[in-house]
Amino acid sequence: MPDRTPPGARADYAAFRTLPTRWADNDAYGHLNNIVHYALFDTAVTLWQMEAGCFDLTGTEAKLLVVESGCRYHAEAGFPDTIHAGLRLGRLGRSSWTTEIGLFRNDEAIAFAEGFFAQVQVGAASGQPVALDAAARAALEGLAI
Repeated sequence: MPDRTPPGARADYAAFRTLPTRWADNDAYGHLNNIVHYALFDTAVTLWQMEAGCFDLTGTEAKLLVVESGCRYHAEAGFPDTIHAGLRLGRLGRSSWTTEIGLFRNDEAIAFAEGFFAQVQVGAASGQPVALDAAARAALEGLAI
């Protein structure tokens, strides 16, 4: 079996969003339930996309669909930790891209979990892939390391 990729460091990510944990995020063992990691990924990516002007809240022209996702767990976190979600560009295509996310607990320098969201932009009416415009492409390129 190949060696496992070690967790990333904060310096491996281009942008950060700070997210609180909630008491309800803990599972019976007192750490974040696995599904919470995906909710943190989704929140951090969506907040960044909204701030960068890449996300149409109305969905009248285009929609951003998550077509693949994944997560590697390295360590535990739980309430009342503050999570710092690091974002970076993994891949950029014509109408699709992958955002990689590292979750950091409080002031820790090493990620406790890392994952990705692969997304595609589709036309709201057609549901077919639509090329990214120059502004969205430039915003995403800003996440490149």
